[in-house]
Parts: sequence; C-alpha cells; structure tokens
Amino acid sequence: MLHVQNVSKVYRLYRRPVDRLLEILPFNTHHRPTEFWALREVTFSVARGEVLSIIGANGSGKSTLLQIVSGILEPTRGRVITRGRIAALLELGAGFNPEFTGRENVFLNGEILGIARREMERVFPEIEKFAEIGAFIDRPVKEYSSGMYVRLAFSTAIHVDPEILIVDEALAVGDAIFANRCVKKFEELKKRGVTVLFVSHDLGLVKRLSDRAALMVDGRVAAIGSPKEVVNRYVGMVLERDQPKREASSVGGTFRHGDGASTIESVELTDARGSAVRNLQPGETVTVRVRACAVRELDEPVVGVLIRNRLGIDVYGTNTRIEGVDFGRVAAGETFEVEFTFDCLLTRQDYTLTVATQYREGYSQDWLDDVIAFSVVDARDVAGFANFKTKVSWRRIA
Repeated sequence: MLHVQNVSKVYRLYRRPVDRLLEILPFNTHHRPTEFWALREVTFSVARGEVLSIIGANGSGKSTLLQIVSGILEPTRGRVITRGRIAALLELGAGFNPEFTGRENVFLNGEILGIARREMERVFPEIEKFAEIGAFIDRPVKEYSSGMYVRLAFSTAIHVDPEILIVDEALAVGDAIFANRCVKKFEELKKRGVTVLFVSHDLGLVKRLSDRAALMVDGRVAAIGSPKEVVNRYVGMVLERDQPKREASSVGGTFRHGDGASTIESVELTDARGSAVRNLQPGETVTVRVRACAVRELDEPVVGVLIRNRLGIDVYGTNTRIEGVDFGRVAAGETFEVEFTFDCLLTRQDYTLTVATQYREGYSQDWLDDVIAFSVVDARDVAGFANFKTKVSWRRIA
C-alpha cells in the first residue's frame, strides 16, 4: 500500500556557486536564488496489488516523484506513507557499483534491502536465470551493455519479494523478448498482490499493464483515472500544444484535439444494408462513414480511422493517404465525406472507433478518440485480436 500526501519538492537555483555561501553570512549582499518547484501538492494512493502508471512529458516531475517515494530524496512538504518492502529500479546506472561484478551487486542490493545472505543465496539462481546474461554475471558491471544491465537490475528487483515495486522507464532498453517476459512478470506480481508504480513513455505498455494512470504536467497531477482516458488526454495535449483552442462540437468522444482547420460533423458505423450497427459478426462487411467540413481551404486533407480494443490498445488503423485516395484541394466551407468499407476480422471483444482529419504530414485538424463503441459477437473463442478465415485440412500418414 502506498499513500502520497501533498508532496512538493523545491530546488533553490543560484546564479553563482558563491551566492550559496553568501546567503548564510549576515550583512552581505547577494543575488537571491530563484525557486524551481519540481513537484507541487501531489496526492494519490495505490492499493495493494494495483499497478499505477505515471506518464507525462520530460521535466514534468515523474522521476523526482519516484525518487521521493523510494526514499532517495526528501520532499520539501508533504509525506509518503508506505507499507512493506520497496524495490526500486530507477534510471539506468543507479543502484549498482560499476566496479563490482553482477553477482556482487546482486548480493549488495540484498544487504541494502535488509535481506539475509542465506535468502539471497536461495533466490540467486532465479535472478541469474531471469536475467540471462551468462558468464557476464561474474564480470564487472561497467562492461555490461545497457540491455544486460537492465536485465540484471530488473531481475534483482522482482526476486527480492517486494511489497512495492517502483520502475522508472527501465524496460525501454530491453529487447522484445525481454520486454515480453517482463510484461508476464508484471501480471504475475499483480496476482501476488505487489503494488507497482510504473513510469513509461511506451503508452501501449501503459494501457496494457496499468489498472490506473496518472498524467503529470509541470509537477502536478493533471489527471488520474483509466489508462485509456489518461493516455488519450496526454496524446491530445501533446498534439494541440501551440495550437489555438477549438470550439466545442456535438460529435462525442472521450477526448478531442486538433487545430480546427476542419471539423468532423458525423461518424457512422453501418452494415452492408446501410443500417447503423453496434454489434458485429466475424466476417461481416461494415462501413465507417466520416463527414467533415473544411473551416479553411485545405490541400489534400487526410481522413483516418483507428480501432482499439477495450484496453485502449491499437488493433487496426488506416487513412486515405495509406490507401492511395487523394481528393485534392477542398474549399473553405465545403463538406466532404469518406467511407471505409472492410470485412470485420476481429475476435469476440469490445472495441472503440477513433476518427480523424489530418494534414499529410500527420498533424491533426480534428481528432476524436473513441467516438463509437461496438462489440464483436462470436460463438467461437478465438485468441488474440484477429479472426482470420482459416481453413483446416488433415490426413493420416501411414
């Protein structure tokens, strides 16, 4: 269990190193330091067995927050309440002595966490097996690649039986096989009731692993809630930065952003007969119809669609540029309509439809997240996202 209560962190910035000394001497004139608030009144709780992901732009305070929760930094104001052993995997290079071997660093970490030598000797074979760095386990850490380092550090953190695991962007340097193994380990830790605080710029991983997500902006928690909604808000915030505010529209969606050069007026999901549908059968032909209006003259606008599953993971997306459709210049005030027709090759799940109008360079004019929710109904229990039309043949071999 983890409680962060009104945590703030301020750094005093001096123009010259000598000003720090002059400040403590009486009757001396000196330049007053400026204050930089890395965190401001951050409050949240993470329940036992919950995974909370923290996302945000560089410099938003994510790493500072994790260092305070880990006990590396002291907050200027507020407090952190934790119950249970904390294992932290922070920025690459923290926690291991580069002159020590991998084996020595593992045992050193155990001693720092207060784990008996005998217990570390018991779990060491599991740590070594999960890390898969071979003979390098007895080589100095300074000889490791970034991937080898993070494999050993992550393996050590998860095998010391933590009640709270803190991970700061550590999986970004691992290869695909290791990343997949870590995802499975996260799911195993959740079942064991381990609380996880996780920082990542991999938004797909955030949506897959997290129970909740928090968005940090300028040292504050700007939003906290379901991973899908928080990620959508973050993506929208990034894309609309330095763009003018857009007017509200009647078309729904969980989040909307863009510069307003065009406006989506309606979105329809219809079957082969043209009737609106929300429940689809595998193999059924469906059409997504998007109608938009040009607010100003547009040169080769792009219209796109994106299907996500219930966790917010992208399943399929395309647009008119990818499909080789170009409808040229569109005059201001002109309305245009695009239809995407395809066979439903999805498995039995709940999905959402996101639509957008964009420039050819990829910048959004009008982007609507999750504007339509629909379900695929099927008697067959097929794994994954795609439901291919599969033919199976067999024969006996004498």
